[in-house]
Order: sequence, then structure tokens, then C-alpha cells
Amino acid sequence: MGLSRISGRGLITLGLMGVTTQVQTQQPRVAEFFAGIGLVRKGLEAEGFNVVFANDIDETKMRVYQANVDSTDFVLADIRELTGRDVPDIELAVASFPCTDVSVAGARAGLRGKYSSLVHEFLRIVEEMSRRKPQVIVLENVLGFATSNEGNDLRATVVTLNSLGYVCDIVVLDAARFVPQSRPRIFIVAWRGSPVESRLLFTSDIRPPWVLRFWERNRELALQAIELPPLPYCSETLADIVDRFDPNHSIWWTGERLQQFVDSLSYIQSARLATLKSSPSTRWATAYRRTRRGRAVWEIRDDQISGCLRTGKGGSSRQALVEAGRDEVRVRWMTAREYCRLQGAPDVDLADITENQGRFALGDAVCVPVISWLAKSALRPLLADRNGAASVTAIKQKASCLNQT
Repeated sequence: MGLSRISGRGLITLGLMGVTTQVQTQQPRVAEFFAGIGLVRKGLEAEGFNVVFANDIDETKMRVYQANVDSTDFVLADIRELTGRDVPDIELAVASFPCTDVSVAGARAGLRGKYSSLVHEFLRIVEEMSRRKPQVIVLENVLGFATSNEGNDLRATVVTLNSLGYVCDIVVLDAARFVPQSRPRIFIVAWRGSPVESRLLFTSDIRPPWVLRFWERNRELALQAIELPPLPYCSETLADIVDRFDPNHSIWWTGERLQQFVDSLSYIQSARLATLKSSPSTRWATAYRRTRRGRAVWEIRDDQISGCLRTGKGGSSRQALVEAGRDEVRVRWMTAREYCRLQGAPDVDLADITENQGRFALGDAVCVPVISWLAKSALRPLLADRNGAASVTAIKQKASCLNQT
């Protein structure tokens, strides 16, 4: 496993010292904040992690959590009411904090907003843990976090993590590499480590150009890059996840509702629908309702994957499914069970909540195989570094030397 620091020509990879396999055979203890319905937990437990603390404020999500995983460690509470003393000893802390105020679909209040500002409460709790602070931290959010407040919100978060003794990496992982859903997300991985030898490492789809630009603008920060394996390629399409309903099922839109969908389509969208309709076999596509020039319209994806699953917050809407072919067209809302499959959690028990509650909870969740991949590729190796208590001062000294080259 290696780490890297940006240089004038690319990224400089820095290796970890003292790597041992001792932790690999253990179950690292985890605290998950903004736990939702437990999909982060599912992804981590698949790689041998042990969640010993979970927190969320949403009772509906808690019911799903209780139905699917051991909830004895779930604390239903406002994170603002928690302190570092409430969190047991852990090696990893994970926070998928609310995206409402940093999403490009919202009002863009940023980390000053009512919801996204709760990340400060998570960081406060970490600080209050003092000597018990976890060795590794993961923060997850939407791509809008990178541009929120002209990038200052992302910078402020890294600054705070640095001040708490953590070095940070920033990566982008898209669920489309694991499931047929376009869902790019930012992950800040922060750890206490010590860099050594170096070699050149360039950008990839894991670290798009904006990540390097962020590093170039913030050379004084303790920013390094974990050397990660290539992402997998997903061969699944919508055809592998959609529920098959009889053409006469009541779930399909009919009459005026279906006509309104068709009438809202632009010339390009109408042509896209006509192509689907003329197919000799059944095909599927997803569609979002958007506002263009003050008018509500539907836009159909032209690939075989889903758009990003969303919640009702932040100005987003539910996603519709178009089923067409053999000169027929049918449209309906996507089901919560389809949402489950698109999040890599096909067997999630949703029996205790409504269909709309299920869609909301899943749209606000993470993609399970993304978390598992990150756990295996980055978190496990980082936690295996038994010299992980190296000071940020030493890391900044190394970074200063690199910046002068």
C-alpha cells in the first residue's frame, strides 16, 4: 500500500512504514454516524469490520436498520446531543453527513446550512474522544461538496481533520462501477500515518482533475493519496434489476398521466423514446422530471443504467422507469425494491415502512459494494499500519520537502 503527495508533474506516492498483518485477522471496531438504514454497516461487515456504535435521528430509518442488522448499538438521537464519551473505543469512524445544503440541487447554503453543518458535530465528537480518537475516519458526500462555497467547505473540513491529527485523501467513487446506477460520491479518507519512499502517480477516474487542482491550491494542508487498485467494471444493466409487471398492472401510468409524460418531452427526448419503442425486444430506461425554462419536463437517460437515486430534499424528485419495445411504451415510478438492488442491497427488509419511505431512505443511503471496495482497498491496509500514530508535524515536514522539488 502506498501514499502520495502532489508534485508539479503529478502525484508522488508515499509508502507506509511498519505494515503488519496483525490487524487483518481482527475485526476493526466501527462507529457510524448518520447511519440511515445500515448500508454502510452492510458494506463494512462484508469485509470483516465490527460496528459497535450507530447513530441517526430518523425513526423510519431506524426501523429498517432494526429489521436488517443487530441494532443493540443503535442510538436514536440528535447528534448535537452526543459527546465523545458516548462513543466506545473504535478504530474507524464513518459519517455520511447530510448532503441537503451542499447538493447542486439544493439552495447551496453549504456547511452553514441547517443539515450539512452537522458534519461539525461529528468532528466535535471526534475531538472530544481525545486520546481515544479513531485511527481512520471516512466522510462521504455528493460531488457538490467539492464546489460548495467555492471549495472552501471542503478545504475547511480538511483543515479541521488536519488539526485533529489526521492526514487526508480525497477520492471519487461512482456506484456505476459496481451496480447499474450513476452515483459519484466524494470520500475523504483520513488517517494517522507516516510517509516514506516516493514514486510518481498520476490521476485516474478515482481522482479526477479537480482533486489535483484542489491539492495545488492547498499545498499547506496534510493531503496525501492512497495508492488504490483499479476500479471494477459493472456488466449489469437495468434489465438485471427491474421488476417485471404485467402490462395491465395498475402500477403503470395510463391516460392523461402517460400523455403528459409524452407531451413534456423535447425533440431529442421524443426521438430517444421512439428508439426505445421501435426496439424488437423490451428495453428499459430511467427518467427524471426537471424544470426547463419554467416548465416541467421529463428527460430520459440514453444508456442502460439508472440515474442517481435521490431523496425529496434538495429539490430532487423520484425517478421513473420507462419500459418500451415492440411498438409499446409503459411508464411508472421505480419501486423501492429496485432501489435496493441499485444500492447493492437486494435483500433489505422494507416490510415495516411504506413504499415512499423506502425510496426516500434508499435514495439517502450509500451503495454497499462501494463501501466494501473502499474497506478492502484502503481501510484495511491503513488499519494494518501499527505505526499509525505518527504526528501530522512529521507529515507536514515531508510535504514541505516535496513542495520544494
